[in-house]
Amino acid sequence: MRRVGWGQRLSRWDVKLSPYLYVSPFFVLFAVFGAFPLLFNVVVALHDWHRRTGMGDFVGIDNFTWVLRQPLFWRSLENTVSIFLLGGVPQLILALLIAAVLDQNLRSRTFWRMGVLIPFVVMPVATSMIFGQVFGQFGILVPNLQELGLFTDSSSPFFENRFLSHVAIGSMVVFRWTGYNALILLAAMQAVPRDLYEAATVDGAGRLRQFFSVTIPNIRPTLIFVILTMTIGGLEIFDEARLFDGGGTGGGAGGVDNQWTTVMLYLYNLGFGEWQDRLGQAAAVGWIFAVIILIISLANFVLTRRIASSDAAVPRARRRRAGGRPVQPLAGDITEQAIGGERR
Repeated sequence: MRRVGWGQRLSRWDVKLSPYLYVSPFFVLFAVFGAFPLLFNVVVALHDWHRRTGMGDFVGIDNFTWVLRQPLFWRSLENTVSIFLLGGVPQLILALLIAAVLDQNLRSRTFWRMGVLIPFVVMPVATSMIFGQVFGQFGILVPNLQELGLFTDSSSPFFENRFLSHVAIGSMVVFRWTGYNALILLAAMQAVPRDLYEAATVDGAGRLRQFFSVTIPNIRPTLIFVILTMTIGGLEIFDEARLFDGGGTGGGAGGVDNQWTTVMLYLYNLGFGEWQDRLGQAAAVGWIFAVIILIISLANFVLTRRIASSDAAVPRARRRRAGGRPVQPLAGDITEQAIGGERR
């Protein structure tokens, strides 16, 4: 029996271990900067922890019950959901429209596609400070609205009215993230076979009918992905709310009456801000909010999947109700016709 040399044994070990060595940097970095902070946050949430004195007594779930009893936590949760809706819904609609326009045969398509991405690469701090000046008392918007007689107060209503402050912060979210989501949706639209649009044109479907009956059904997985990531990112809003007025108002930079204090801003003020030195309660806020985001994301995912399944079942139901008789095809049936390779 021939003995295997050390070079062959080294080569075999290299084949076995190399894949793990190549992927090991990700797992090492995740363990240091991801898994360890999560586990350590559990320890902090279960103790009476302060920045100055460090770890105190073990309190169990007292930090969680304390947070749930605070009216300001629920107010910050309402502010977060309101800002998310005011920024997320217009953002999704605009992203779909921009992606549909960029999917056409435009001149200088690369220029326009790069142009919509510019707001995304702008630092959130710069965006917040610019928009804060726009909505400020001496900014661009408020004096013009006062000239029109819409506002009579000398101060800016966007820093005093709760709803208007949410609108202003939501506009920052729309400005910064619309182009990014538009490019993701554009990539999905470009993957839609052009034969489907040609078949829809033959069937007499216009541009609007093609968009809702051909484009939307074929980009549905990407659309669900965008909605989920937009939900998670929108609920974790912090920079825009923190620097809306330059961080100069009372109440921990969330408005004098905490008009736009979000959950992440509440967590920051609770553990590191001007309010109290309560790291244990701040860690509890983080875990409670993580569970809330998980529940909302799962509900969002189930709802979008159910809507997608019900929409996909409509053409099959039409054919069953027709009793097998030939029917005039709608643009919504074009996808199945093209994939099946037959035309009625």
